[in-house]
Amino acid sequence: MRALLGAAERRVARRPGFKAMNVERLVVRPARRSDADDLFPIIADFATSFVPERGAFERTLPRVLADENACLLVAELEARVTGYVLGFEHLTFFANGHVSWVEEIAVTASLRGKGIGRALMMGFEQWATSRRSPLIALATRRAAGFYLALGYEESATYFRKVL
Repeated sequence: MRALLGAAERRVARRPGFKAMNVERLVVRPARRSDADDLFPIIADFATSFVPERGAFERTLPRVLADENACLLVAELEARVTGYVLGFEHLTFFANGHVSWVEEIAVTASLRGKGIGRALMMGFEQWATSRRSPLIALATRRAAGFYLALGYEESATYFRKVL
């Protein structure tokens, strides 16, 4: 993973105004229950449609960690979680089986634009590839440029209905 992160940093570092970060200190790894205290503030900052509740988070985290079709990775910098990606694999007819879906990705606000999100997406792509997923999809309204820079393409319109 570290070799991939170094390549990601080199690509990101070409952007004007980029402030370099030592990616060698960045570790992308599967989340653990002990990450809860670092994760929740990032989640609370990320959410725009709902207000995350700590109790609900505490009940949901163990279920996500136990779900064999879930991937929850964290980015850790100097022993502190600085971002996460949460995605799932699910079955489809159109792709002749399973596909992977990124549900959430967020990085601590003060560290955005330094390659952490890119590293998290690379980790998720490795997970999806290891499961032979032919497709990764996601919805975004705030980060289209980020995903385009990673090689994703616009494919559909996203609709939702809050129940």
